[in-house]
Amino acid sequence: MPGVLTILSGLGLGLLALGTRIPAAPLVGALLGSTLSSLIPNLSTIHWPTGTRTILEIAVGIVIGSGLTATTLQEMRHLWRPALLITVALLAAGIVIGWWSSRLLGIKLTEGLLGAAPGGLTGMSLTGEELGVGATVAVLHTVRLVAVLVVMPLLVRLLTMGQAGPPGDS
Repeated sequence: MPGVLTILSGLGLGLLALGTRIPAAPLVGALLGSTLSSLIPNLSTIHWPTGTRTILEIAVGIVIGSGLTATTLQEMRHLWRPALLITVALLAAGIVIGWWSSRLLGIKLTEGLLGAAPGGLTGMSLTGEELGVGATVAVLHTVRLVAVLVVMPLLVRLLTMGQAGPPGDS
């Protein structure tokens, strides 16, 4: 049965990653496990049934949407300006870095723009898939995600040492 090893590898490393302190570790572990198994020569590629991607997109949307509560929306009254500034800055940086990567490093402009976009791995990979560059975008975002998940908690701890209260309480 094609893909069983891929599914088991993703599941295994995803569950194994639960024991780490890395945020989103199960996602990163599953991604790494399934990727490693797909590199095995002569292993059949998974061909997901029609509609699988749609079901997964809906499930991700439900998980993210269910985290938005009335309290979260009330906090937006105070956070809309920083949210707008951060969004505009990240979009601008993503466009500049994506264009620059395309010109200097020889990747397709679509890959550069989506790879440098400030979205998450899932959303940008799905968008890239629709535009025919999903695997490349997934790799770019995986490298970024792993680096950010390892480096940022260390930087936050370092930069907030000596401040009263947990990080974010200012």
